[in-house]
Amino acid sequence: MTPHPPPPELPRKQAAPLADAAFSLLVQGVLDYGIFMLDPQGYVISWNAGAERINGYSAAEIVGTHFSVFYPTEDKASGKPRWELETAVAEGRLEDEGWRIRKDGSRFWANVVITALWDDKGRLAGFGKVTRDMSERRAAQNALSERRRLFDHLVQAQETERRRIAWDVHDDSIQAMVAVGMRLQLLTERVPEAYVPELERLDLSVRGAISRLRNLTFRLHPPGIDRSGLVEALSNHLTEVAGSWKMTPSFEHRLDRDPGPETAVTIFRIAQEALLNVYKHAHARTISVRVESSGGGILTRVADDGNGEPMAGDAGRDHFGIIEMRERAETAGGWWSMRSEPGVGTTVEFWVPSPPADSAGPAAEAAGPAESLEPAGPDGADGADGPADPAELADPAHSPAPVDGPR
Repeated sequence: MTPHPPPPELPRKQAAPLADAAFSLLVQGVLDYGIFMLDPQGYVISWNAGAERINGYSAAEIVGTHFSVFYPTEDKASGKPRWELETAVAEGRLEDEGWRIRKDGSRFWANVVITALWDDKGRLAGFGKVTRDMSERRAAQNALSERRRLFDHLVQAQETERRRIAWDVHDDSIQAMVAVGMRLQLLTERVPEAYVPELERLDLSVRGAISRLRNLTFRLHPPGIDRSGLVEALSNHLTEVAGSWKMTPSFEHRLDRDPGPETAVTIFRIAQEALLNVYKHAHARTISVRVESSGGGILTRVADDGNGEPMAGDAGRDHFGIIEMRERAETAGGWWSMRSEPGVGTTVEFWVPSPPADSAGPAAEAAGPAESLEPAGPDGADGADGPADPAELADPAHSPAPVDGPR
């Protein structure tokens, strides 16, 4: 069969030059941007529909008026309008963000670009000015900053309360239980032999309670996070608990910079809960934690090679640990997810924003340096002051009662 010849190429159509009237219609029809021209002295000589919508003036009202009418009194007093024109002449263009004034006297936050226009003889013909109302974006940014400030206050309040509770447990409950244990040991030496086994059982129960209380104070405020920062605190915590749970740990970090204290605490708390979740439900042999900078925040991944059993929907929603992890991440402005595959394992992944330290604002400055609660070491006077022995975390008799419900 004879092949068909290729079709001839169509000649390229030459676009007709855009008429001045058509271009004027295009500019006039733009509503999202105020586009107008100034003469070399700064007086308005053209005006589009977008400029009318943003500034409130009709063309008949504003043409022939000096553009300084759009500036607040303080900017006019400082000579800002004149300076902007001079800068546009010297550098070709100027871009600025700041307050501008509408016809009704209200202020709006504007992004302004002024471009110097020259004729074919190199003489200044005037200026092109493009104005965009950025008030909504600024309001959104301010709302985000306020949310971040409130979140920082919330984290600081939570950690302060955790420290207070840890101190109370350490100084009151543990001391009282230690005193009870000492009296039981004295009674064991004085009572008839028939009562000794029962007192020994009571003493064992008291020791278990002391151990659980020590474990509680450790979980309320783990040592190291204030002093060493996120990476070292999280790495040390993983190594300690994985060793006590007979799991092989793996830790990786790729951070551009250290997060602020509130962000670090949030990441640590979510990872801490995820690790405890692995111990309670996964029956895993290995566990890995990875922390890396990503998209203006920090992405954290906690993965295990456990049973990976999927959660029942209702039970999963009601699982306090899962709710706590998700709410912590979302309150911080981030997200949290968990995926499981039977026979492969479970991965908990979450991301939280990590603004630069200097953007924390007055909240961080007002809060001042955080107090550090470091539980006393094993050599404390009561013999039960330090964080719980890691081995106790692996022993159900000494660890906190598991939260019921699937992973």
